[in-house]
Amino acid sequence: MVRILDKAAVQPLNRFNPAKSFTIRRSPQKSGIATIPIRIPANSQPNRVDLVASIGVRGVKGIAQVRFRVFRGNKEIFNTQQGIESTGSEQNYIVTFQAEDRNVPAGTHAYTVTAENRTPNTRVDVVGPISFSGLAVKTRN
Repeated sequence: MVRILDKAAVQPLNRFNPAKSFTIRRSPQKSGIATIPIRIPANSQPNRVDLVASIGVRGVKGIAQVRFRVFRGNKEIFNTQQGIESTGSEQNYIVTFQAEDRNVPAGTHAYTVTAENRTPNTRVDVVGPISFSGLAVKTRN
């Protein structure tokens, strides 16, 4: 049995919309995608925070490798990488991933998803939709 401690969700773009797109920055710079706050009450150990992100992207130039990262505050807790193709092939993608953060200390924590393009001379835009959610639960001892 688990007990729900907190939940949060954000949807900065709720549909595919190239008119509201932005370009993913070239590594080592990062583009902020979404942030949510999760509060862990005192005496809530052990616990875990389950995070799910979906980001709609479009390949604009070349074949890029995009690194997505999840941070709790300034600490990276998860990353994954996705290849994104452009013209002449697939262009539009929904990248979805799930991360888990265990035994989070008490307090309010900002969880942030970022993206960075790791391939020179390529371009990938975020075109939506974007959703990011988190669920904090107290687990069994």
